[in-house]
Amino acid sequence: MSLALETPAAAGRPAMQPVPARVLSVVKETHDTFTINIQPPEGDPVASFQPGQFSMLYAPGVGELPISISGDPERREHLAYTIRSVGQVTYQLVTRSRGDSIGIRGPFGTSWPMKQARGKSILIVAGGIGLAPLRPAIYHILRHRGDYNRLVVLYGGRSPRDLLYRKEFAAWGMLPDTQALATVDYGGVSWRGYVGVVTTLFRHVRMQPQDTIAMLCGPEIMMRYASRELETRGFPPAQIYLSMERNMKCAVGFCGHCQMGPFFVCKDGPVFPYTSMKPYMDQHEL
Repeated sequence: MSLALETPAAAGRPAMQPVPARVLSVVKETHDTFTINIQPPEGDPVASFQPGQFSMLYAPGVGELPISISGDPERREHLAYTIRSVGQVTYQLVTRSRGDSIGIRGPFGTSWPMKQARGKSILIVAGGIGLAPLRPAIYHILRHRGDYNRLVVLYGGRSPRDLLYRKEFAAWGMLPDTQALATVDYGGVSWRGYVGVVTTLFRHVRMQPQDTIAMLCGPEIMMRYASRELETRGFPPAQIYLSMERNMKCAVGFCGHCQMGPFFVCKDGPVFPYTSMKPYMDQHEL
């Protein structure tokens, strides 16, 4: 049975119907994380996305998963998805070869507040694979550098081998009006960077909270403590945004798996203002 649900981005096609896309390459980022680059059908709205949105990727005969888009929103000839291989579906996606076909539908969800952030500084706080959904926002800012003030990217990982886009991250930190700092829980003997949770990097940053938009993505416990820390440092809650990517199955608010309080993360999010999420961040097993 076909569900006649639609999204504006895929008008004219049922939202539950994937379209075929061709794999261009699979790049190994870390020991368990890969970026898959795919070529969507030419002119299909599945390639038009805003930073922070996600797609549903389908491995034929195996299953489907929500994956944040991690590429440049202005390069619509290909789409990039950074995926940690943790199960059968993700394994089938990251082991595809050039020319193989996968299914895709979307894009879905809300985006980072790029328009509201114009004329302001941007603070990006990422944990683990949470840097991937924030990467399109960074690309957008760098492409439209005159629209934004200072850019600060703070990134935390478990260990150096778990950090994504290491060469790219280092290049960001060398750009004008841009600061990029990384920290790890455990560095080992060869690590020369910071050690500690990502919030320990806040003391190395100088920003004006009233003129800064903060964008956070990572484990919920990280976002909880980072949001609290930002509040204590004078950030207005309305200028803090979180990406809540949990338990999404259908992407259109039909199945109810991702309900969080009154919200369905797949269609009301995944990007929320902190003011909406704050009452639910401390509720056990919500």
